[in-house]
Amino acid sequence: MDKRVGHLPILDGWRATSILLVLAGHLVWLGPKSLQLNHVAGAAGMALFFTLSGFLIVSFLHQGTPVREFLVKRAARILPLCWLALAVLVTWQPYDLSTILRNFLFVANLPPASLLEGGHHLWSLCVEMQFYIVVALICLILGRRGLYLVPVLALASTAARIAAGETISIVTWHRIDEILAGGTLALAYAHGLQTRIPLWVVALCLLASSHPETGAFQYLRPYFAALLVGSSLTAAPRVIKTALTARSMAYIAEISYALYVVHGIAAATWLGSGHGWEKYFTTLPLLLAVTFLLAHVSTRYYEKPISRAARLWIKRWRQADQPAERAVAKEGA
Repeated sequence: MDKRVGHLPILDGWRATSILLVLAGHLVWLGPKSLQLNHVAGAAGMALFFTLSGFLIVSFLHQGTPVREFLVKRAARILPLCWLALAVLVTWQPYDLSTILRNFLFVANLPPASLLEGGHHLWSLCVEMQFYIVVALICLILGRRGLYLVPVLALASTAARIAAGETISIVTWHRIDEILAGGTLALAYAHGLQTRIPLWVVALCLLASSHPETGAFQYLRPYFAALLVGSSLTAAPRVIKTALTARSMAYIAEISYALYVVHGIAAATWLGSGHGWEKYFTTLPLLLAVTFLLAHVSTRYYEKPISRAARLWIKRWRQADQPAERAVAKEGA
C-alpha cells in the first residue's frame, strides 16, 4: 500500500539547513582556504536542496496530482521572483538578446553557459525547471507508472558524470541525479521502504562526498543526501528531530527560496565588497540583514499572493470539471 506524503515538518528543517549551508558557503569564510570548507558547505547544501525538491515533486505526482495543476503550482512558485530578479540583473549591464532569452527560459546553464552577472547561482533553477518539464512529460505519456523511470534516470545521470569525470557540475545531465535521488527516495518512502542508518554516519559521508579532494567518492553525493533525508524520516534521534522542527527552522524554510534568489544578487552589489575583518564588521552584517529582509518581504507580500491566486485558479478548474465528469458518469450508467 502506498504511503501518502503530507506536510512533514522535519523536511522544513532540512530545507532550512540546505539554504543555511549555501549561504555559508557563498557568503561566509569557513576556515583556511586549504580545507575548502566553503565548497563543502555549498555542495552539501545544494545536494540537500535538490533531494528535497525531487522527493516532494515525485511524491505529489505519485499521489495523483494532475500534471496541469503541478505545472501551474510550480510556475507560480518559481517564475515570479526569478523573472523579477533577472529583470533587475539585465538593467545592470548590456546583454545580447540570446543571453537574455536563455536566462528567462531557464537554459542558461547548458553549454555554453550564459548566466547573468549576479545571477550565476540561478543555474540551479534552470536544472529545477528542466526537471519539472521532463517529469511532467513522463507522466503525460506514461502516467503515474512512468515515475518508476526516476531511479533509472538517476543512475544514468551518475553514469554520465563518471564517464565525463564530472564530480560536480551546473550542466543538467551532470547534476540532475541529485534531484532524481530525491525522487527515488519518494518512491521508496511511498512503498514503506525504510533506512535506519545512523544519521551521523550518513551526514559525515555527505560532507566527505562534497569535498573536492575525495575523488570518485563525490559521485555518491546525491545518494548520501537522499539517505540522510530518508533516515531522518524514520530514525531521527529526538535531539535532531527537535532541532529540525524548531519554529526558527520552519521560518527559514518558508523564506528559503527567496533567500536563495536574493543572496547572490545582493552579494554582487557593494554589500558583498570588503576584505578581512572590515568585511565581517561592516558589509557582511548589512548583506545578511538586507538578504533576510528582502526574502521576508518577497515571500509574504509578493510570492504568497501569487501562489494563492494559482490555488484559486486550480480550484475553479476543478469546479468547472465536476459537471462534465458527472455528465460522463451519468451517460456511462
